[in-house]
Amino acid sequence: MVRSRDTIAQTAEQSPCTTRRRRHSVEHTRKRQKIKSSETETRTDIQTLNSNSTRASSSCKRQNSNSYGRKQDLCRRKSRRTLCKRNWTYSERDASKHNDRVVIVSYNILGVENATRHPHLYSRVKPEYMNWEYRKKILCKEIRGYQPSILCLQASEVDHFDDLNKILRKDGFRGLYKARSGDSHDGCAIFWKSDLFTLLDEENIEFQRFGLRHNVAQFCVLKMNQDLHKADDTSSASTSHSIVVGNIHVLYNPNRGDIKLGQMRMFLEKAYELSQKWGCIPVVVTGDLNSLPQSALYEYVASSKLHVQQHDRRQISGQLCSSGYTESRYLHNRIGRWTDEEKLLATGSRDNSLKHPLMLHSAYTGIPGSSKVRDKAGEPLTTSYHSAFSGTVDYIWHTSDLVPVKVLESLPTPSLKKTGGLPSKEWGSDHLAIACELAFANDSD
Repeated sequence: MVRSRDTIAQTAEQSPCTTRRRRHSVEHTRKRQKIKSSETETRTDIQTLNSNSTRASSSCKRQNSNSYGRKQDLCRRKSRRTLCKRNWTYSERDASKHNDRVVIVSYNILGVENATRHPHLYSRVKPEYMNWEYRKKILCKEIRGYQPSILCLQASEVDHFDDLNKILRKDGFRGLYKARSGDSHDGCAIFWKSDLFTLLDEENIEFQRFGLRHNVAQFCVLKMNQDLHKADDTSSASTSHSIVVGNIHVLYNPNRGDIKLGQMRMFLEKAYELSQKWGCIPVVVTGDLNSLPQSALYEYVASSKLHVQQHDRRQISGQLCSSGYTESRYLHNRIGRWTDEEKLLATGSRDNSLKHPLMLHSAYTGIPGSSKVRDKAGEPLTTSYHSAFSGTVDYIWHTSDLVPVKVLESLPTPSLKKTGGLPSKEWGSDHLAIACELAFANDSD
C-alpha cells in the first residue's frame, strides 16, 4: 500500500512536467503541420507560378508565331512587289573606255482613243487604271526611273503629248510631236535632254502620201553638247558625237504585210539618208513594229533584205501565227504570188526582192539574257500584254558604230499573268517600255 501511495504521489509530482511535455509535443506537432501547410502552399504557389509561366510562354510563342506570320505576309507582299521590278542586264564587254553614252527608251503609251475603241482588250483591267490622269502620273514616274537621254513614244494623242510635255520639260526634256494623218488623233513623239543634246535636224514621213495608210514616222538628228566632256580629257574634247534617232508606229493590220514592208522600207531609207547627210553618223531606230521576232518583217530589218515571193503577204508580221512565223512550201505554192500593186507597195518597184542600206543590230540580242524573259533570238518574250495578245512587237535597232552597254529586261510571264492584263496599278500602258544604254564605239579607239 505504501508503495502504491508512493507511486501515486510520484505520479502526482510528475504530472505538471508530463503536462508540459504534452503541451510542447502538441505545439511541436502544430508547428510541423503549419510548416507542412506552408510548404504545401509554397508548392501550390510555385505550381501556379509555373502554370502562369507556361501560359505566358505559350502566349509569347503565339505572339512570336503571329509576329512571324506577319513577317511572312510582309515578305510575301514584298516578294509580289519584287516580281514587278524590272532589272538591267549589262554587257560582258568592258565599256569603261566608252566616254559618251546615251540611254534610249521606247514606249507605246496606249492612246486613250485606241483604248476606248477596243474595250474588250481591257475587260479585266480596273477602270481606274485606264484613266488617263492616273496613267499619266505613273508613266512619268516610270520614265524618270530609267533616266533616259532620249525618249521615243508611240500612240500619243496631241493633247496628251501636251500633258507629258509640260511634265517632262520640268525634268529638262524638249520634244517634237508628229500627228498621224486621217481620222485618228494619235502619233509619235521624240524627247531629248536639252542639256545633253542640241537639235540639228528633223524629218517626218506621212505614209498616206505614198499610198501606205495613215501611219507616220519621225526623225531627229541630235548633237551631243561639247560641255559634257571633261576639260582635262583632251582626247574627247575635240569630238562631239551626233546621232540619227528614228521613231515609228507601223500599221497594225496583220493581213497587209505589203503595206508594213513598204512603211519599214521608207523608214529605213530615210534614216540612212539623214546619216549620210550629216557625215555618216550612227543611227538608232525604235518603235512599235506590230511584228513578232519570228516574222519576215523582223528578218528584213535584221538582214537588210527579203525575197517577198517566198512569204505569204498575210503572214509578214507573224501576228496570225499561233506558234511564230513558219515558212511553208504549201503557202508558197498556194498564196506566195503577189500582185504587181502589192509588190510596188512593199518594194517600191515590181521586183521580188526588198533591200535597205543600213546594217542594223538589235540592242537586246547584243546582250545575252535569261530564258525567263528572253526568247531564243535574244529579244524580250513580251513587250505587250492584254486580253487578246501577249508577245513582242517593240524594238530598238542600232548601227555597228554604237555598242550596247545594258538593256532593260521585260517582266517574266508569270508576273504579267498576275496582273490580269495591262495597264495595271504599276504599269500605265498595255505595252512595256524597252530601253538600252548605247556607247559610241569609236570612243575606245
